[in-house]
Amino acid sequence: MTFGQSISTCFSNFANFQGRARRSKFWWLFLFSSVILFVVQVLLAFAPDGFPDSTAFAVTASSIIGIVLLIPFYAVDARRLHDTGKSGWLQLLVLIPCAGAIILYVLWAQAGSEVDNQYGAPPA
Repeated sequence: MTFGQSISTCFSNFANFQGRARRSKFWWLFLFSSVILFVVQVLLAFAPDGFPDSTAFAVTASSIIGIVLLIPFYAVDARRLHDTGKSGWLQLLVLIPCAGAIILYVLWAQAGSEVDNQYGAPPA
């Protein structure tokens, strides 16, 4: 799946927590989200000093963009975990400092099941 197809699919299914998602779809959205947030932070860091309330604007802009990307990311994260045969609730591991994120990275990197599992047929 190409970058554009992945992003388009993720945003068209932005609130779909059912089914399964391949690694490529998940990692393309992860890269897209990371790059967008990085670019916003860099642009806001170089805002003119005379810009009124630049700190408030930076926080607001970053928060809005983060929230817009949050639901599609959680949805594809749940589908990615389903592809490995795990529950989407494992996303809550991120609440465990350090270890939770490491465990999630390992789960995200695992190959998906090539046969039907309790979450449906393998993604195309």
